[in-house]
Order: sequence, then structure tokens, then C-alpha cells
Amino acid sequence: MTSLDKMWISFAGMGFLMISMGLIYVSRYKISNGILKFVTALAAYGLLIIGFILSAFIVFSGPTGN
Repeated sequence: MTSLDKMWISFAGMGFLMISMGLIYVSRYKISNGILKFVTALAAYGLLIIGFILSAFIVFSGPTGN
């Protein structure tokens, strides 16, 4: 995997983490409907887990030198 591919994967991971942060805030403080609150929180925690896995992959895969 090239360095450029790892950069894009890390951007996606950071984006998923930021989106999940916003969705968790919205589901806790802005939504009062129980079903919508659950679905939003479920999506947020799913993105949180995916973002963590992508970030951990980038950190533990090491450098990309030849």
C-alpha cells in the first residue's frame, strides 16, 4: 500500500470519528424521539468503531518505505 493510500485512509478514519462525535451529541441532546435517537446513536457508534479500526490500521501498519 502506498503512502498516498494510507493518507486517504487516515483522512477517512478522522472524518468518521468527527462525524460520530457530532452524531453522538445530536442523539443525546437534540433528538427527543426514542427510535430516531437510537438509530442515530447506533450509526454514531458504528462510525466510531470503523474510525478506530482505520486509525489503528494506519498506526500499526508501519512506514511505507521501499
